[in-house]
Amino acid sequence: MTILLLAGSPSAPSRSTRLLHHVGDKLAALGHRYTRLDVRDLPGQAILRADWNDPEIKAALAQVEAASAVVVATPVYKAAYSGVLKAFLDLLPQFGLTNKLVLPLATGGSQSHMLALDYALRPVLSSLGPRHVLPSIYATEAQVLWSEENGLTLDEPIIARVQEGVEQLSASLLALKGLDPHAFSDVPFSQVQCSV
Repeated sequence: MTILLLAGSPSAPSRSTRLLHHVGDKLAALGHRYTRLDVRDLPGQAILRADWNDPEIKAALAQVEAASAVVVATPVYKAAYSGVLKAFLDLLPQFGLTNKLVLPLATGGSQSHMLALDYALRPVLSSLGPRHVLPSIYATEAQVLWSEENGLTLDEPIIARVQEGVEQLSASLLALKGLDPHAFSDVPFSQVQCSV
């Protein structure tokens, strides 16, 4: 099962994309495979004209179709998710997220924009027929810091929210595979036995 990291930021680098890649790293540490798609790298004319015959658009739509889960990240501008992400989501078929798990992420200037996830993005994602849209993760710009020396630094509450979101997504993916995420527990080394 593959996870698609869908970056909806029109700029690079961006806080939302760095947060998205951080989530991807956490999922990879749990043994999940993922692919990346940056909407800003797709041809703008093809997106705006809804050119489904463009090879890059076809490849991007195929990535969405092949994924079992999609982690969507966007900056919030003027209380809404990015226009480039909206334009891409409009290219998906009516039920383009059928049976998929979706984890929405967003970053914004202040807590005032937090509801943009639930009142703007979640309804659009839900209309595409996903199996489940997990609880959103929102971080302010002050909670997602980047420096060349230290890399990405997240505030403690965001670290906790990311961990919770990653664990929920991982458990849901394992359940889709028919595996009980709690079926295997750690075995203390003292109980490990070998036969020769």
